[in-house]
Amino acid sequence: WNQARREGDEETTKRMRGVRYAVLKNPDHLTGRQDESLTALGNTDPRGQLYRAWRLKELLRNLLRHPIEQARGELKHWVFWASHSRIPEIVELSRKIRRRRPDILRTIELGYSNARLEAFNNRIKVTIRMAYGFHHVNNLISFVMLRCGGLDIRLPEPTN
Repeated sequence: WNQARREGDEETTKRMRGVRYAVLKNPDHLTGRQDESLTALGNTDPRGQLYRAWRLKELLRNLLRHPIEQARGELKHWVFWASHSRIPEIVELSRKIRRRRPDILRTIELGYSNARLEAFNNRIKVTIRMAYGFHHVNNLISFVMLRCGGLDIRLPEPTN
């Protein structure tokens, strides 16, 4: 988009507008204009790197929903395709995925994710930020334990 804008190519600039948001969205939630932008991206990207990277990202994202046997074959296919994509970032990712393939397949098979751990981690970080200015680390630890420990402490109701 920037290159087309610098060169004064109004038609390409117009077609490429909004592509950034389209490649970040789930394809099921694309608006008509974003869908057109992605189609235009596939047709106008000189080396096709951005469009190929988007397709590889979508294949990898969908891979996690497949049954284990299908995922095993598709992961092998994805790694092959990604390692031959000539996109340096994708090639590096394919190496990491090849190295961690058993762990990825185990995650697909068991259906576990680290979402709860990440949410808990975020809650602790927010609590630490709230505790800014505490004079003693013991107060911070107590505050984290109070917020994340599962206790439901309610203040007594006022009586008239």
